[in-house]
Amino acid sequence: MAQARRRSDPAARRRAIVSAAAELITEVGVDAVTHRMIAGRADVPLGATTQYFDTLDDLRAEALAELAREIDARTGEVKAVLDAEGVTPAVLTRLLVEGLADAGAVHADRAVVTAAVHDPRVRALARLWSDRLVEFLTPSYGATRARAAAAFIDGLLWATLIGEAAPSRATIETGLTGILVIESAHSASVPSPTTRRSGD
Repeated sequence: MAQARRRSDPAARRRAIVSAAAELITEVGVDAVTHRMIAGRADVPLGATTQYFDTLDDLRAEALAELAREIDARTGEVKAVLDAEGVTPAVLTRLLVEGLADAGAVHADRAVVTAAVHDPRVRALARLWSDRLVEFLTPSYGATRARAAAAFIDGLLWATLIGEAAPSRATIETGLTGILVIESAHSASVPSPTTRRSGD
């Protein structure tokens, strides 16, 4: 029944194919995805994939773009919370704990990043989350700390993907606080060259 409806609605069939490809990319990786796998997941004839996309690379690229759009939508939700509650390590930590609990979202994000290592066409897509995060954090903490926090969060995503569990709330908040707020003990205790006495 659903297949019959999609047959009479080419746009719906195309969306189903792209969604299936996106799901498979998060499960098996970009390079492992085939026309046959996508058609099976989308419940369409094998020839339908080539009817809408000239090459498998074109279909993979559209699926990656779909994943990137989903990531961008989630960053918009994050921005709304930060605007309402403040850009603090505690708020960021809560959002990250919630986000890291969504295994599908973590896999989708890392699939885009992994693809970008080998495919220059998707690198701009892969940088969406980090670039938006730096944009959110810079007004409060400056560009250098914002970039450092984004790199730390990127590491949290990898640690969640390959570890037995996501990093703890305490680990996340301690890391973010150290990057964004706390001055190092060394810089606080060592006098600057302009304040040292001439005999030092």
